[in-house]
Amino acid sequence: MLKTVSAGFGYTALQGIAAQAAANETKDKNPSGPLAPKKPHFPAGAKRVIFLCMRGGPSHMETFDPKPKLSSDNGKASKNQNSKLLGSRWKFSKHGQSGIEIVDLLPETSKHADKLCILRGMHTDNENHPQALEQMHTGSFQFIRPSLGSWTLYGLGTENQNLPGFISINPLTSLGGLRYYSSAFLPAANSATLLGDANRPIRNPVIGNVSNNRLAPTGQRQQLDLLQEMNRDLLGRDQDSRIEGLIQSYELAFRMQDALPKVMDVASESKSTLARYNADETFGRQCLLARRFAEAGVRFIEITHTDWDHHGFLTGGMTKNCAAIDKPIAGLLEDLDNRGMLEDTLVIWGGEFGRTPDDPTTDGRGHNNKGFSMWLAGGGVKSGMAYGATDEHGYEAVEGRVHTHDLHATILHLLGLDHEKLTYKHGGRDFRLTDVHGKVVKAILA
Repeated sequence: MLKTVSAGFGYTALQGIAAQAAANETKDKNPSGPLAPKKPHFPAGAKRVIFLCMRGGPSHMETFDPKPKLSSDNGKASKNQNSKLLGSRWKFSKHGQSGIEIVDLLPETSKHADKLCILRGMHTDNENHPQALEQMHTGSFQFIRPSLGSWTLYGLGTENQNLPGFISINPLTSLGGLRYYSSAFLPAANSATLLGDANRPIRNPVIGNVSNNRLAPTGQRQQLDLLQEMNRDLLGRDQDSRIEGLIQSYELAFRMQDALPKVMDVASESKSTLARYNADETFGRQCLLARRFAEAGVRFIEITHTDWDHHGFLTGGMTKNCAAIDKPIAGLLEDLDNRGMLEDTLVIWGGEFGRTPDDPTTDGRGHNNKGFSMWLAGGGVKSGMAYGATDEHGYEAVEGRVHTHDLHATILHLLGLDHEKLTYKHGGRDFRLTDVHGKVVKAILA
């Protein structure tokens, strides 16, 4: 061991490193700090979340909300000037014992219809992408607020102290996207770790600078101990949460060097598993990584698929996008189920809003925040059901209406967290994810 130590690095320093290593080992067994596992407010159905974010607003009448009246009225004048009603170009079929209707563009996902809880009465406050996406992630589009993933991590901690508790794969980083994954005023350790970038899709997302080619682990530990001593001294003089977050992030980064590459290396997966996910493609690889992170103890994982903003070229766009997500999502649901993980993993699918039933181009749809669809699976929700409805043309939610705040309250409830009690003191008041809104949708709870 001494042969690997640089000149001047003596026995006393080695003793210090050994003591630190022992302390870290004890800490891993009995973790403390902001990311340590915490008890939920009440028994939970879900232990973790995988959010499949469809950026751009998928059309509900081309996915999970059949509209036969819209199809029969195709070409008729709509209530919006210079637009005509546009019926869906694809058929819907009933699937599973539940008989849920799903578009024929998603044949593989449809095989898991009895696992899904489809929310057909979703609505939100804003019809612009950046604002609606921010509200979907943080509950607000007017102010910078902590992300849903950050609130989850703050409330529950994480099960693996050697990995981030909140990971976003191929995240949106433009148009204010970094705000979607921020911890805002929560401790900095609750922010997301970002892998890749949705604007530059890659098959194998990586974290830069996760390894050190200049120092061995013992030397890195010595260097970090010195830096952390200075950071703690500064924290003692200036009680700034950002300094505390920096200290935690440095420690996590040191531990991640060994753990993260192993989780992200899919070489150990069987050929059948890789094929099930269509893992050679970007979205398929994201879904597989999501399962591996969930299995390794990461609390909240988000993955992104973009380009659902079909103002024009709806026919080609929907065909391409559904083909890209269909097999990977089916593979994820099947794999989680086979491993006994689906019952305590909450899978969420959806975008920031839906689309209008009309459009002047005859092959596109506008933004629609008044009615759209999302679905949940596993994690304590009822399976094989469709809840809520939009009107006969799909303009707006009319039954079983679920606002974004209600969705957030329900997600936290499924995780064992009371959205009214999960608060953080900031600026003289107690803040929460749902602000002063939100009702748990009890009708969908198993």
